[in-house]
Amino acid sequence: MAEEDLELVITVVVGADDEQQARVACAGLVDRIGGRVVQAGDCSDEEPGCWSVTICAPSAERVSENVAGALARSVRAFVRLLGDGVPMPRVACEPPTAWTVLDDPDALEVLVPGAERMLVESWVGGDPDRRPSEEVPDEPAEVESPSQTWVRLTLRVDVAAERRAGAEWQARAVASRVSNGGSITRVVAHDPLLSVHLDLGSSVNSPTTALHTAVSQLGLSDWSEMEETGDSATIRWSATPTPESGIVALEMTASVASTTEWTEPG
Repeated sequence: MAEEDLELVITVVVGADDEQQARVACAGLVDRIGGRVVQAGDCSDEEPGCWSVTICAPSAERVSENVAGALARSVRAFVRLLGDGVPMPRVACEPPTAWTVLDDPDALEVLVPGAERMLVESWVGGDPDRRPSEEVPDEPAEVESPSQTWVRLTLRVDVAAERRAGAEWQARAVASRVSNGGSITRVVAHDPLLSVHLDLGSSVNSPTTALHTAVSQLGLSDWSEMEETGDSATIRWSATPTPESGIVALEMTASVASTTEWTEPG
C-alpha cells in the first residue's frame, strides 16, 4: 500500500474583539507548528466575544497499513509538541480522521492568549472540506418534481464530558463525516452525559437508504438493527466498553419531511 500524507487541522476558539486580534493571538502557535491560517470566523453568536481560527499544518506521520494508528499517533504527536503543560486527552479515531478536544483554558493561554479550547483533527490526505474540488463537466440540471419526497436526517450524539463546549466539538466532528451543513439544534444534560442533537440536512433517498449511506460514511461497526416506524427509520451505535470520557453513543434518524417540498441535501 502506498503511503499517504496526513494533514492536521487545528481550530482554536479565542476571546478577541475582531478577526485581526484573533489572528494575532494565534500567530505564535502558527509559527510553532509551521502551519497556515485557512479560515477565521466570528462565533460570538454561540460565545460572546469569541472568534474561531482554523489552522492547517502537515503531519510528520504517514499512513501505510494501519490507518487508524497513524491518525491517532499524529494527533498525540501534535499535543506533545504543545509542551508538558498540556495534558494528553483521549483521542477518538474513525478513519479518515482522528480528533481530540483540548478544553483547558489555563494550559492553552500559554500558547494562544485568550484561548478557550482547541479542536485537533488529523485527516488522511487532508480535510476533504478544504481540498480544492475537481472540475467535472457540466450536466443538464435535473428538474425536480413538485411531488418529490425527501427525508430529514437527524443525529443525537451522547458524550461523556464535563463541559458543553467539549461535547459540542466532538458531536460536530462526527456530524461532519455525514454532512457539511450539520447544525446543533439543542443540547440536553443526562448526568453524566450530554446529548447533542444535530440536524444533518435533507436527502432525496428513502429513509432506509439515507441511513445506510450515512452509516457507511461514519465507518463504525456494530450498529443496531434498523428500526422502521411509519415514515421514519432509526439506527443506533454504542461504544463498547463505555468510555469514561468522549463519545458514548449515537442515534441517527431519517424521517420523511414532505411530499410537496424539496431542499438541496446538506
